[in-house]
Amino acid sequence: MWKNITRQLFAQLSRRLPRRLVQRDPMPEGKAFASGPVPDSLARHCLNVAAMDEHEIWRAFNSHPEGLNAMEVEDQREQYGTNTLPAQKPLPWWVHLWLCYRNPFNLLLTALGIISYSSEDLFAAGVIALMVGISTLLNFIQEARSTRAADALKAMVSNTATVLRVVNDRGESRWCEIPLDQLVPGDVVKLSAGDMIPADLRVFQARDLFVAQASLTGESLPVEKVVRSREPQQSNPLECDTLCFMGTNVVSGTAQAVVFATGEKTWFGQLAGRVSEQVSEPNAFQKGISRVSMLLIRFMLVMTPVVLLINGYTKGDWWEAALFALSVAVGLTPEMLPMIVTSTLARGAVKLSKQKVIVKHLDAIQNFGAMDILCTDKTGTLTQDKIVLENHTDVSGKPSERVLHCAWLNSHYQTGLKNLLDTAVLEGVGQDAARSLAERWQKVDEIPFDFERRRMSVVVAEQEHIHRLICKGALQEILRVSTQVRYNDDIVPLDDTMLRRITRVTDTLNRQGLRVVAVASKTLPAREGDYQRIDESDLILEGYIAFLDPPKESTAPALNALKASGITVKILTGDSELVAAKVCHDVGLDPGEVVIGSDIERLGDDELAQLARHTTLFARLTPLHKERIVTLLKREGHVVGFMGDGINDAPALRAADIGISVEGAVDIAREAADIILLEKSLMVLEAGVIEGRRTFANMLKYIKMTASSNFGNVFSVLVASAFLPFLPMLPLHLLIQNLLYDVSQVAIPFDNVDDEQIQKPQRWNPRDLGRFMLFFGPISSIFDILTFCLMWFVFHATTPEHQTLFQSGWFVVGLLSQTLIVHMIRTRRIPFIQSRAAWPLLAMTLVVMVAGIALPFSPLAGYLQLQALPLSYFPWLVAILAGYMTLTQLVKGFYSRRYGWQ
Repeated sequence: MWKNITRQLFAQLSRRLPRRLVQRDPMPEGKAFASGPVPDSLARHCLNVAAMDEHEIWRAFNSHPEGLNAMEVEDQREQYGTNTLPAQKPLPWWVHLWLCYRNPFNLLLTALGIISYSSEDLFAAGVIALMVGISTLLNFIQEARSTRAADALKAMVSNTATVLRVVNDRGESRWCEIPLDQLVPGDVVKLSAGDMIPADLRVFQARDLFVAQASLTGESLPVEKVVRSREPQQSNPLECDTLCFMGTNVVSGTAQAVVFATGEKTWFGQLAGRVSEQVSEPNAFQKGISRVSMLLIRFMLVMTPVVLLINGYTKGDWWEAALFALSVAVGLTPEMLPMIVTSTLARGAVKLSKQKVIVKHLDAIQNFGAMDILCTDKTGTLTQDKIVLENHTDVSGKPSERVLHCAWLNSHYQTGLKNLLDTAVLEGVGQDAARSLAERWQKVDEIPFDFERRRMSVVVAEQEHIHRLICKGALQEILRVSTQVRYNDDIVPLDDTMLRRITRVTDTLNRQGLRVVAVASKTLPAREGDYQRIDESDLILEGYIAFLDPPKESTAPALNALKASGITVKILTGDSELVAAKVCHDVGLDPGEVVIGSDIERLGDDELAQLARHTTLFARLTPLHKERIVTLLKREGHVVGFMGDGINDAPALRAADIGISVEGAVDIAREAADIILLEKSLMVLEAGVIEGRRTFANMLKYIKMTASSNFGNVFSVLVASAFLPFLPMLPLHLLIQNLLYDVSQVAIPFDNVDDEQIQKPQRWNPRDLGRFMLFFGPISSIFDILTFCLMWFVFHATTPEHQTLFQSGWFVVGLLSQTLIVHMIRTRRIPFIQSRAAWPLLAMTLVVMVAGIALPFSPLAGYLQLQALPLSYFPWLVAILAGYMTLTQLVKGFYSRRYGWQ
């Protein structure tokens, strides 16, 4: 948890590599490639592969155009290993054990134990060793369990690759979906928009393939990949236009490619090996834990010398004072914090999985609970994600079979990322009509969809000498490349009058909640060669197809639940503002004044940040618009979640504090996300948020208890040390007390949480922790001082000869008050009456309290330098504890009214 950077590397590497290792300026022409963090041999290998033709590729990797068979796959895997990064390989148990031991608190306790051993205080050294051992082993066990749980959960949503494999002895091949780690060199891979590049690939078939390489090169724009290099004398492998590298993703187009490197032999794998050796940049959760830890350590480092000086000066025995100060330092060290954090997060992840929420990174749970703004798309979140083709009309709004057939040909023959609109179109044509269309029209070529053009085209032919280009896409984008309109079977110019008529018809459809897609065509003479985007010009607008995606019944209740939980929902969609506004009204979400993408482009960051603060609905957005809005909301101090499932959502998913995707999302969206929902529903999301807050609340309990208890104990020790002629408690007693207290905390991750503690977003706030210490720490000191007075004036333990009675009395009060503070701090309500802890915490509390009372009466009492307390002591004990709980409850009421109770 504290240093285990490797577990998070694979998901976060693509975010960090551009900034830390490989971002560089464009290379001056003619300058030789410098491999930087990867070996020169790898660079030369990549350049050699880029220069190969298709036949050389098959020979080099013992592969074939029909794919590998099972025996060849096994041979390749035996030679090259699995397709896993160095950072993904499990750590040996001894390395994991060392990482669990190596946290600041254990290192500090070890130093204190060595000092105790050097001073021949063997019992103290043994107790410290026991405390370190318990902390380390519990942390090790919990981390191992959480790792297994996280791996099992991630396996449920793992990405796959589409691979051509020989499936039988007859040599028949079939495209198969296999886990990424099963890829081997020589595999033939199919790529389409939204796919992650699963290994290092050499392209041998491509249609308008554009790949986003920002994770490796820092380039903001996608680059095109081709079969034959347009610049064969490349010196930089990352600029080779025939190679695709692991860790990048397909933006648009289709391709087939051969795997030439897997796992740690890939470019990405070599970089991962370097990064795994470095300390990663901590996230917000880790920074919060670190700040709290250092606050407690600084407090201990300041107070321990003060205790030493006061006791040494007043008692005159500096050696005894040193041992006592050493024990105080041990008591002030929150060595169970790593275990509490790990076990709480692991338990939270398992419970979230039962809510259909898969946590890819345990640290994301805290951000989940802290989220106060959720940005989400409309389709599938507010709506049912079951799109139905509602009508198909010409430009005047009359039903048109011609438009439907054009749309069917476009959806049927495109090979890119088929979406729900394509499925609805294909289902909207009868089987007989579909069979007839497929027989009459043969595919010639296609121009794949991308989010810049927001349209895609296929080229088909009915006759040998004539080709027909059919384009389908967003209305505004189709109008941009159209010059004519088919109106009443005539071809007329697209003038202002016709444009106004088109706007009236489509706006009417949009206001009904229908999503409008335009269809256009163009007849061309037959030709050889590929068709390009430039061919999408001078089109004839045929008409529209309109789709209905009705709102979910669960959306309105889910939005109300999120609002009640303090989460503001903002809709970021690429759809029409009229359609989005209609859906928002249907689910009870007031869209207010809608902001569209063209408005955003005219605004500066400060203006857009102010606008985003109050705007609910953003429409007609590009992927970069979404990312910019999320980034600016974060800059304003919000914890922002983004929920998306498409390739256009990947930038915003990475930019958000917590990226949320769904099981059926495209590869790049799932990889960029921190949380995966097994059901695309805001109701599932809301349940997950509540569980995230419950997990965080349990972690906060331990931190609050430790901080306030430590502060109070030190204050009591300082007062007693200044006025008593003997030590208020022996070093041995402090160590035993701390050990028993630690045992009582083990059950905190299993505790219940009050409903009001999970109603609002929760964040780390070290300033609140300091204030909490000042309010609640002195309360225990008040009753410690009353205990001192009790033992001094009532039981007359006033001399060194009677110090054992004094120390036994404070030992019991100190241990019981420290244990009860768990129940006082865990809730703002009245403990045991209005709010009851979970049974494991109650049981541990009872066991420790019984042990604390029994020790002075046990056979061990003499060895521990304790003595049996008189029966008259126990009514006073009950009174002191009752007074302590009453005063704490009163201060809780005042504190929560003034500062709130997180």
